[in-house]
Amino acid sequence: MATKKAQNTPEKAANAGNPGAFAVIATGGKQYKVKAGQIIKIEKMPGEHKVGGKIVFDKVLLVEDGAETTVGAPFIAGSKVEAEITEIGRDAKVMVVHYKQKSKYFKKYVHRQPFFKVAIKSIA
Repeated sequence: MATKKAQNTPEKAANAGNPGAFAVIATGGKQYKVKAGQIIKIEKMPGEHKVGGKIVFDKVLLVEDGAETTVGAPFIAGSKVEAEITEIGRDAKVMVVHYKQKSKYFKKYVHRQPFFKVAIKSIA
């Protein structure tokens, strides 16, 4: 996996600093821009997980540390984002209704999508 490194301009590097460090991760078929200390809501992951458990995201697409940007092709080898599960729950109900008039055809489906809320601990 090849990676490309792009240098920021001096003014961007001076303004970004370490608090501006972020990463882009892929999980659950979506991509998320995350910073250390941020809480994000993601799709439920397979396996047994508990509140307070650790999750490591190894599909890291981009890392910005304030001085340089590393872009993966498609992922950055050896880079990872560590997080802790803060909440496990289910979203609000989504109701789907199929109806055809004059034929007594009525179908109703209800779905609640499970989710995790995770707190990003570190970007490495």
